[in-house]
Amino acid sequence: MAERMTVLQVLPALESGGVERGTLEVGAELVRRGHRSLVMSEGGRLVGRLTAEGSEHHAWPIGRKSLWTLRLVPRLRRFLREQQVDILHARSRLPAWIAYLAWRGMDPGARPRFITTVHGFYSVNRYSAVMTRGETVIAVSNSVRDYILENYPGVPADRIRVIHRGVDPARYPRGYRPPDEWLRAWYERYPKLVDALVLTLPGRLTRLKGHEDLIEIVSRLRSCGLPAVGLIAGGAHPRKQAYVEELEARVKAAGLEDSILFAGHRSDLREVLAVSDIVLSLSHQPESFGRTTLEALSMGRPVIGYAHGGVREQLEAVYPDGLVPVGDTETVVARIEKWGWSAPPVEEPVPFTLQHLLDETLALYRELAGRSGRVA
Repeated sequence: MAERMTVLQVLPALESGGVERGTLEVGAELVRRGHRSLVMSEGGRLVGRLTAEGSEHHAWPIGRKSLWTLRLVPRLRRFLREQQVDILHARSRLPAWIAYLAWRGMDPGARPRFITTVHGFYSVNRYSAVMTRGETVIAVSNSVRDYILENYPGVPADRIRVIHRGVDPARYPRGYRPPDEWLRAWYERYPKLVDALVLTLPGRLTRLKGHEDLIEIVSRLRSCGLPAVGLIAGGAHPRKQAYVEELEARVKAAGLEDSILFAGHRSDLREVLAVSDIVLSLSHQPESFGRTTLEALSMGRPVIGYAHGGVREQLEAVYPDGLVPVGDTETVVARIEKWGWSAPPVEEPVPFTLQHLLDETLALYRELAGRSGRVA
């Protein structure tokens, strides 16, 4: 085996979300290949899983929005030296600033290699610019790469490495069917879905995610005689409760209380997607990549999505029948009316796999660590 690397990933917390899942996946793969995986965050419910898979967790408030957090810079610098870290990988803006300031103050001949991952389309300003300060900057899609080049023209194109997010086809296999026990419980909880055309919009309840578009789409489909039901599979932050109430009022005003269902946060989203007739991506802001649509496509579920961001890249590669201009609800309605329960099959294999993501990420770590001379 090649010499052992020590990799430190830094992020605000380990509660939930795509960034957190990616951190755990990379950590587990590092351990599986015999390397040392360190993760620094304020903690959260995923810490148990992280450590069970062999990574070490260091509980630092590195994502806390306070001037006090700057006091962590010299402490982190000492940590990097003492732990002999080979790769420092920042995945979020405030932790990236602490990491960058600590790294910048070290001896260039002895410090770790510094990597950042741009996970989203951040607001363009000096605070966000730290995510482009990595010696190598990972972009999670070609759309994110274009965003970096357009908004931060000082970043050389050859410093950006596109590593698409990926899905595990073993966990999301083509034609997956949930267990009978789950199906019984699901249809007992939501009997209106039994004979309906189920349109699922996954994701957190936040503005611009397209919930208003879903209400319009379902209303028009039902007025045409199609028994469509819109299923909103996602929870809301307590601060978003006013938005939830606004949506519920819209549903009531449209007379769709039986046709728009709020399923809340789901730990069984794989099963929910598997029993959906069509999965929708209606965000008016481009997704940097979009895991849920990829998971649906991996299982062979039809997806209709607005043609921008990472979802556009997925659909162009796997299911172009599902591409619709942004905000064009009329075309969405016409497409669903045409398809009904017989949408075109998802025939192309999904090229964006978790193993490819892990292979590319660890190859980058090895490349940079080897270039530093610290790991042969």
